[in-house]
Amino acid sequence: MTITCQNCNRKLKLSDKIKKGIQQLAPGRLLRLPCPKCGEAIVLDGNHLNPNSTTQQTNLTAGAVKPPEAPDITWLKKGTFEEEEVVEDIPQTLILINPGAERDLVAKAIESIGYQASFAGSDEEAMDKMQFINYASVILHTSFRPGPLDESPFHNFMRDMSMLKRRFIFYILIGPEFSTLYDLEALALSANLVVNNNEIPELLTILRKAIPRYEELFGSLMAEISAYSG
Repeated sequence: MTITCQNCNRKLKLSDKIKKGIQQLAPGRLLRLPCPKCGEAIVLDGNHLNPNSTTQQTNLTAGAVKPPEAPDITWLKKGTFEEEEVVEDIPQTLILINPGAERDLVAKAIESIGYQASFAGSDEEAMDKMQFINYASVILHTSFRPGPLDESPFHNFMRDMSMLKRRFIFYILIGPEFSTLYDLEALALSANLVVNNNEIPELLTILRKAIPRYEELFGSLMAEISAYSG
């Protein structure tokens, strides 16, 4: 099965892992994938695997079925063709929140926008995971360990991270001391987003506002950086 990136119009082939992820989506939930060509987000839902859905139906005009256009065969005369790139990886989020209701709400919100939730039980475990997995986002609660945030080993690890890697991670801080969506506060703490404890139940709505804004501001830049560094 293939899809078309709505940003660069590149045709992409979905791996079996991605198809399975789409099949497991609850009604109304979305899966966000990075396009391997342009780096922009591709948003999918369960309808993309349903041949009878409106996203897959052929256009209807005057009560008749409009046939699809003939395929482009210019590659045949040139003797060359481009292989379809395969979208394989589901973006992952590393969550550093102690087990409980708050972590459950955060994980549910993350999974609702198509990210896969991963957890760490300590700063050391989280830093080890960061060495081997390219997380799309990281969430740290200030109560994850005793002491102030500026003494947190993991937070300082994020602050000291090479910007070549840090630019691609959406870093979220949660705690009772923050003002939700206060960009200046997030910037001062080397984060992309801050969320107050009271707004954790509304985290899904917050993410739907904050992440597209982040991608709009930095998506093209990060795609260029990725292409250059690759």
